[in-house]
Amino acid sequence: QVQLVESGGGLVQAGGSLRLTCASSQSNYVMGWLRQAPGKEREFVAGISVSGIFTTYSESVKGRFTISRDNAKKTLSLQMNNLEPEDTAVYYCNVGRFSSEVYYAGDSWGQGTQVTVSA
Repeated sequence: QVQLVESGGGLVQAGGSLRLTCASSQSNYVMGWLRQAPGKEREFVAGISVSGIFTTYSESVKGRFTISRDNAKKTLSLQMNNLEPEDTAVYYCNVGRFSSEVYYAGDSWGQGTQVTVSA
């Protein structure tokens, strides 16, 4: 199994930026970020291929968030710019897969990191 540890969350004002990092025990997996807001189901945010060449985003974050990875360091990152209160959630690192360029979450998760965006 893959060990995942998220970090970098915090409280920021709307329009601000945060960079999340996920430290992984492996680097040869399709990976992604998902988030869960209070009272809502966990939702997809961004996914990335093993090589990092292919990335995909939910429509709500496209153009504002950037997913990347450093396989040598075995880290996954999510640069979040122009944050909105609607981005407030616990963000989770995940090992998943792609099918027809759509990300499907797997069963490996980190503990999550809280992102709170104030108005």
